[in-house]
Amino acid sequence: MLVTIHPVNPQPRQVKMVVECLLDGGVIIYPTDTIYGLGCDIFQHKAVERVCRIKQIDPQKAQLSFICCDLSDLSKYTKSISTPLYRMLKNHLPGAYTFILPASKEVPKILQSKKSTIGLRVPDNKIAHTFLSELGHPILSASLPGNMVEEYTDPELMYENFKNQVDLVIDGGMGGMIPSTVIDCTTDDDYTLIRQGLGAWDTGD
Repeated sequence: MLVTIHPVNPQPRQVKMVVECLLDGGVIIYPTDTIYGLGCDIFQHKAVERVCRIKQIDPQKAQLSFICCDLSDLSKYTKSISTPLYRMLKNHLPGAYTFILPASKEVPKILQSKKSTIGLRVPDNKIAHTFLSELGHPILSASLPGNMVEEYTDPELMYENFKNQVDLVIDGGMGGMIPSTVIDCTTDDDYTLIRQGLGAWDTGD
């Protein structure tokens, strides 16, 4: 189903329908502050496996990420955050960044890499934020399969391409074409740029 949601004032009825879908183990395509992504409730194991099948990746080998409501929410899913790291995260979030951090016990095993790390985001997007607030916990954030970036900006095209694989496609307007900037923060005070994306990154930061 294609569901249109206002990007500034998300309609409560539509939001409720999406959240119920997530709680029921549904898979959605939704907007962020960068590109549209595949998502599900991180605690719905079978839904995570469905996302991996759509992407044609092995959950054990995939480096999966999820979006959090805010920095306080994010801190539950990583091990203790040092003061410099907290300051850096606070300066960049919400925003177009994915931070690779050591996973805490709160992160479902299926989402942890072999190194027990996880990619965490706090997107600057009203629709995504509203879903997170209503759901009460994070949503998986996975890129759509393939390289047809142009097709992943138009919700109607995404619906045509994925309507048989996902439960809902959220139309929150045209999406971006540049993914988030990925920063590895697993070594204290030594942050490594893994992928330059939409978020500006100064290696001297």
